[in-house]
Amino acid sequence: MMLPATIGLLLIAAILWEAFETIVLPRRVTRRLRITVLFYRLTWRPWRAIARHCRSGKRRESFLSYYGPLSLLVLFIFWAVVLILGFALMYWSQHPSDPTHPTFDTCLYLSGTTFFTLGLGDVTPHTHFERALAVVESGLGFGFLALVLSYLPVIYQAFSRREVNIVLLDARAGSPPTAGELLRRHAGPHELAELQTLLRDWERWAAEILESHISYPVVSYFRSQHNNESWLGALAMILDASALLITIGDVPCARQAKLTFAMCRHTVVDLAQIFYAAPRNFGPERLKPSDFERLRKLLTRAGLNLLDTPEVNAKLSELRHMYEPYLIALGAHLYIELPPWVLAKEVTDNWRTSAWGRISGSNPASEADPTFDDH
Repeated sequence: MMLPATIGLLLIAAILWEAFETIVLPRRVTRRLRITVLFYRLTWRPWRAIARHCRSGKRRESFLSYYGPLSLLVLFIFWAVVLILGFALMYWSQHPSDPTHPTFDTCLYLSGTTFFTLGLGDVTPHTHFERALAVVESGLGFGFLALVLSYLPVIYQAFSRREVNIVLLDARAGSPPTAGELLRRHAGPHELAELQTLLRDWERWAAEILESHISYPVVSYFRSQHNNESWLGALAMILDASALLITIGDVPCARQAKLTFAMCRHTVVDLAQIFYAAPRNFGPERLKPSDFERLRKLLTRAGLNLLDTPEVNAKLSELRHMYEPYLIALGAHLYIELPPWVLAKEVTDNWRTSAWGRISGSNPASEADPTFDDH
């Protein structure tokens, strides 16, 4: 029968092409009708919906953290099952009306043992076509396993490189990192030069995020180690800080802030397109008038003159409109809370705390260090 063989061949071709685009092809695929995209839409939405019912923030983040690694394993299993099914249909298409011909269940068993190169020998192909098909499937199964094993280290290396810079923000911008705290801690004469270096590093970091997360979008679903940190929150903080420096204007690192702002904004916009997250002009206001006034006073005490004039407010509003709608859309899709511009109250940095101290009720590491409070 030609119909089972045709269906089987189409299934095999579709999965192989999908695996090539997902694992091998190092660029964005603009075609919307994709098996992998459909898989993540059908699995992420219910997973995210379940997470919404978790009252505890720690439990919710813990539950969401399982999705990225687990989705990879399920995706690989799905690909393998479809490939086995496709070859089984091609085996079964050889004289299915012959009573001596193996049943579909037997053909499925033959396909599975051949794909995983078990070589049991209790069911063997008979025709020349079946023998050739078995050779092709066994080679494909071996190559599929090698491709999967080589793909996982790439994913975890991209995740590890991303998280290093996020962890470094603890002492530089607080936990969670905010633009107000970053500028407060780098407002001295010598610290501004260090801030310029930091912005240059984050310009490169944003470029790496853009390259890795477009090539491997699944990395976006991997959560950070701490509940109050995220790659999207760090990106939002850098954009906020760059927008403030551009608005102030008369600081040595204003030009670098423009370059960093451009790269980070490019990253946010392109990633929003990857997940088909349309920009949102609605949602919680990230910079309320009261927060802006506290932010302005905080920066003034640190030596950065952020004026409260219509011109300054209009310029900052224009910069915010260039990236915040995309940030809000990405945050809603990935279920990541964006950081505020300035903290409502003082929060202890992650590096100053430990689980042992919280358990015992006393944490020497949480005591204030004057080195970080000199502004």
